[in-house]
Amino acid sequence: MSNAPTSAAGPLAGIRVVELGGIGPGPFAGMLLADQGAEVIRIDRPAEAGTTSRHPVLHRGRRSVALDLKDPAGIDAVLRIIEGADALIEGFRPGVAERLGLGPETCLARNPRLVYGRMTGWGQDGPLAQAPGHDINYIAVAGALGALGAADENPPVPLNLVGDMGGGGMLLALGVTTALVSAQRTGEGQVVDAAMTDGTAVQLALIHGLLAVGRWEDARGVNLFDGGAPFYRTYRTSDGGHMAVGSVEPQFYAVLMEVLGLTGDTLFARQHDRAAWPAMGERLAAVFAGRTREEWTEAFDGTQSCVTPVYGLTEAAGHPHNVARGTYYRENGVLQPAPAPRFQGTPAATPRPAPVVGADTRDVLVEAGLDASAVDGLTPKG
Repeated sequence: MSNAPTSAAGPLAGIRVVELGGIGPGPFAGMLLADQGAEVIRIDRPAEAGTTSRHPVLHRGRRSVALDLKDPAGIDAVLRIIEGADALIEGFRPGVAERLGLGPETCLARNPRLVYGRMTGWGQDGPLAQAPGHDINYIAVAGALGALGAADENPPVPLNLVGDMGGGGMLLALGVTTALVSAQRTGEGQVVDAAMTDGTAVQLALIHGLLAVGRWEDARGVNLFDGGAPFYRTYRTSDGGHMAVGSVEPQFYAVLMEVLGLTGDTLFARQHDRAAWPAMGERLAAVFAGRTREEWTEAFDGTQSCVTPVYGLTEAAGHPHNVARGTYYRENGVLQPAPAPRFQGTPAATPRPAPVVGADTRDVLVEAGLDASAVDGLTPKG
């Protein structure tokens, strides 16, 4: 454990993480670690020093140091910070950190206990390691994108949740925290190779298991959880809203039939008769189209049916359940999710707002052991 300040709350209080500035999944991992109390020092570009962060949610909870990674003095300063860190995360293409002089071998030589987390789309090796790509490409090659959507439509783009965030940032955060446990037990750091293709594949574990036992077809829109089942999909309401139906278990399916007035209808008598699913879906669509979203919400309220309204981003924050749990909060007018998961013994504090780029440069460098006057002399040079 480092000598980082321990004023932060959360299970990772006292852990210091260096984040080499990047976009998407790397900063998301940094946010997750910072949310749980880690001191995350983000290395930003000097050209952006003094500006407000362009990512007020992803960059929350950090300290920001502006250093030129193309200048030997900047690299030396980063290495000094790394000497007192527990972990480092970077999201460059394979080989870039090495060319900068901040590769794993160099950093671990300076700090043998360091956990060195690497975030890429394709991984550190393999035929596509140096190829460009985005979330959509990674989840396509991993097999997730091809499993999404209706059979007669193009696969939908699931925001960047599956690859960047779930298969990327969360995987890296898990890898770093797991390796930190090992480092504290053994005294030795290591490299964590987190690839979005790998993380996407891991998220398909349940589906692959169902495929293996003959309970899943390798095709879109014909399965239980991919919209193929009429009792597990969304339906449009008369006002243009939508309802989400997840009435899989027989007891929930029975309540669904009751609320919709379809109990006793022979078409719905055999819930898992796949031959009847298309006709069942058409009938349910017609029924849901007969009332507004709010009317259906009221009809299903308090029932054991697994039917809920579909909300937009800002609307979801006002749902009574999310309000009661504090799932979302506002900071300086910015709506954002609260830290998760929650820890009873070491609860996280409300994250600090994203810092002004470079706001902590002097303080962090002095803490790392650089002479204050020398730091002041370097500042005009970036």
